[in-house]
Amino acid sequence: MTKTMKITGMMCGHCEATVQKALEAVEGVTKAEVSHTEGTAVVTLSEAVDDAVLKNAVEAKDYEVTEIA
Repeated sequence: MTKTMKITGMMCGHCEATVQKALEAVEGVTKAEVSHTEGTAVVTLSEAVDDAVLKNAVEAKDYEVTEIA
């Protein structure tokens, strides 16, 4: 199962790494592919994870989640 997140505020590769680490630290997330140029994170899940948990993980790092699909 995958979810695509739209994230604003990422400007560089360092931002990508920060968001990737935050998402991959969430239980149930097996992989996060983050792109600052696209403003997205594609999250691969091994189990159901509430959208609010994913959003909070990213927003705790001072980026804004505008959509999760």
